[in-house]
Parts: sequence; C-alpha cells; structure tokens
Amino acid sequence: MKISKKVRLVILGLLILLIWITRYFPAMGEWYALHIYPYISIVLSSFSSLFPFSLGDLFILLSIIGVVVYPFGAWHRGLSWKHSLLKVTEYLLWVSVWFYIAWGLNYFREDFYTRASVSPIEYNQKSFQYFLQEYVTNLNASYVSMSNLDKYSVALNIKEGYARMDISFGLAHPKAWQRVKVMMFSPFISKVGVSGYMGPFFSEFNLNRDLLPSQYPSTYAHEMAHLLGITSEAEANLYAYLVCTESDNPQIRFSGYFSLLSHVFRNVSNLLPENEQQQMVNSIKPEIIQLYKDNRAYWSEKYSPTIGGIQDIIYEWYLKSNKISNGQKNYSEVIQLLLAITNPSKE
Repeated sequence: MKISKKVRLVILGLLILLIWITRYFPAMGEWYALHIYPYISIVLSSFSSLFPFSLGDLFILLSIIGVVVYPFGAWHRGLSWKHSLLKVTEYLLWVSVWFYIAWGLNYFREDFYTRASVSPIEYNQKSFQYFLQEYVTNLNASYVSMSNLDKYSVALNIKEGYARMDISFGLAHPKAWQRVKVMMFSPFISKVGVSGYMGPFFSEFNLNRDLLPSQYPSTYAHEMAHLLGITSEAEANLYAYLVCTESDNPQIRFSGYFSLLSHVFRNVSNLLPENEQQQMVNSIKPEIIQLYKDNRAYWSEKYSPTIGGIQDIIYEWYLKSNKISNGQKNYSEVIQLLLAITNPSKE
C-alpha cells in the first residue's frame, strides 16, 4: 500500500524532531547507543556482509547521480523546477534521517569521561612527560618488521580484543560476520588523505586500498571502534591503541604504538621546549623515525592540496555540526583520554 504524501511528510517531520531532541539530551543518545544501535547494526551489517563491495559507497554514488540527473529528467517530462527541488530536498532529508537512525545518533551520547567514570587530569608538561617516557620505551621495544602482514589474523585478533573490552566504555559487541570493506574509490580518497571511514548507511567500515602495512592494524581497529558505536575520533584512536597494544601479535602491537606517534609529536611541539623536543626524537629508534618519514612521504605524493583543502573544510563543518566542537583537532586528544584512564603520574 502506497503511503500518502501527507503521511510520509508527517513521519519525516517527527523523525527529524526526534533527532533534534536527542541532540540536546545525552541520556537519550546513550540509551540509543546501548539499546537500539546494536540491533540496528546487526540487521544492517548482516545484510551488507552478503556483498564483497561497499554498499555504502555504491549508495552514495547512486544518490549523487540521482540528485544531479533527476531534475533534468523531471524537466523533460514537463515537471517544474520547483517540483524537482522539493523532491530532491525530501530525498536528502530522508537520507539524513537514515544516517542518524542507523548510526549518527551515537554523536549525541554521553561523553567519554561520564561513560568511563573517570575524571580528566590536568594536562600539562609534567603529566605528559610521565606518559612520554613510558610510551617511547614501549614503542622502541615493540618495533618489528611489518612485511608479510596477515590481514586475516589482524581482523580476528582485533575482534577478539574488542570482545574483551571493558563494558564501561559502552561499545557494541563485535559480530563474526562484520568485516572490513575496501573503498570503491581509494585513489581519489588518497588525494584527501583519508585512510578509512565508517559507512553508516549499511553498518560497514571501509579501509583505503593504499594503506601501508604499518598502518593497517591500527586503522582497522580505529574504524571498527566507529562500527561499534563510537563517533569521537579521539575515542576511536584510544580504543584502537588499547586493542592493538594489548595484542599478542607483535605486528599489531607495534602498529598500535606507532599509530600514536604523530599525535605524540604534535603534543611534544606544544608542551615541551625545543631542546627537549629534539631529545625525545633522538630517543626513538632510527628505524621507527625513518618509517614515520617514509609514510609521510608516501601519503604526500598521493595528496592533492586542492581536493584535500575542500575536504578539510567539509569535514571540519561535519564534525562541529555533530557536537565534535574542536573539529579535526579531536584526533590528537587521544593523549588526554589515555592519561585519564592510566594517570601515569600516580604510579
């Protein structure tokens, strides 16, 4: 039975209102994350796992084509541009509702400190140096060659790690059928420097085909955190770090420590004087520093400043509009979260 336009628009309006209300009530977002999202994810990921390619990428591609082509088709049939505009607007609103109901409401859940029952610690040079000393020691000790990386073993190991994750963090439980998808447009995505992303429409997580072996395990774990209901980039970095560094697989463990290095460097430049910055760099194994430089050069060759600049503007707006107030800087706040749960200065 076809739903009348009036009923359809009323349903759409009510869903938009529900999303808007949830935005301002974290308890509602948390209830969704714990009691609704896991079941939505089960249904969507069960379906999308039947396909070897990314359904979300295909859906976005077809939607873009449809939004561009539809007005011309409607005009050819004698329909007005106003009619086309209203139809396209309604479609985009339904897509937006689907995004939030399928995954996006996780943006509005309670913050990390509330869920984990920890308090932020004072983030200063002293607390950072406590962390830094232990981090560099573990990073150096974990170094191994990343050649011949077994991606199947990575997937299995990381899923097991998330299955053991403390329930206080509020992640959904990983399912056996949930598996990574390769981006349909990896060469283009590499131009904007994106290594992976969550596919909310069909509960998929996607990785860039161009990922280097040293990045693969930690990026896999980062994107899986998003699949399990985490929207904060800092939190996803935290869980990826915890899962990887606690692994009994040496390559996964090194990837976990290595994934934090760029964020550590950023914090070092902000908190330590120049002479201590150089001392810190000198304390890291030369092989690791060289790997870091090689990785940066690899991605720099693929990056397009023009396309990447546009993507940065859009992504910054996207994050801030979904209550990630500090935008892309959120990625490096992983250090503060890690300090909060370990508080190394008390040891």
